[in-house]
Amino acid sequence: MKRRVVSFLITAGLVLAAFAAAAPTVSSQQDLVADLSDHEIAITTGFTGAELLLFGAIEGEGQIVVTVTGPRQSMTVRRKQRVAGIWINTASMRFQNAPSFYAVAATGSLDDIDPDVRARQEMGLGHLSLRPVLRDRDTPQAEIKAFREGLIRNQVRHGLYAAGTGRISVLSDRLFRTRVSFPANVVTGIYTVSVYYIRNGSPVHAQTTPLRVSKIGVGAYVFRFAHTNSAAYGVFAIVIAILAGWLAAAIFRKV
Repeated sequence: MKRRVVSFLITAGLVLAAFAAAAPTVSSQQDLVADLSDHEIAITTGFTGAELLLFGAIEGEGQIVVTVTGPRQSMTVRRKQRVAGIWINTASMRFQNAPSFYAVAATGSLDDIDPDVRARQEMGLGHLSLRPVLRDRDTPQAEIKAFREGLIRNQVRHGLYAAGTGRISVLSDRLFRTRVSFPANVVTGIYTVSVYYIRNGSPVHAQTTPLRVSKIGVGAYVFRFAHTNSAAYGVFAIVIAILAGWLAAAIFRKV
């Protein structure tokens, strides 16, 4: 308990310092200041996930919403059906520019925010911009919805989409903080952390902060080598496998 109190006091001090530093350079209308405890997540060989603290301060009454969006990429969802006793892929749908990671946190209910604002700013899983690549323009909306829900379900199962809305703690109607968790299988790249200050259902201020997720160490070297020299990496992997098999056979012969 003492550790949590100390942690929160430190956070409050950092926020007040940021507020004071920003005061001379921003207008009096700037009611939102926010930052991350770290702007980079380093993935090493033993990486098991990470947790970052987002903290900030506001002036006046309002709701705070935080969204964290990973690098966008193409994702394919496949539908399996049982045919003659065997499960096979019978249909698929590809979505362009789908976020590889997504999390949202808020001080209140997202339902209190204007639906158009939620759709425009992608606040909540139901408002993610998941654009399907359709081979047939007459594809029923019900089928598109089913594949869309399947994509979200898969990402939630892998821990890459947060299933619900996270909680933002507020102290004295001024300081706020929330934690964002990243799984071990998080995708590398530049993430976008957006903080919205909302009044009467509409955002009055917003702040965006980049977050870098990158591999470092031996794992990073192997990853880059495999992607830039795929043929050489394949040959090297085969040679290593042959040597490992030969070594294992030699050891067992001696035993």
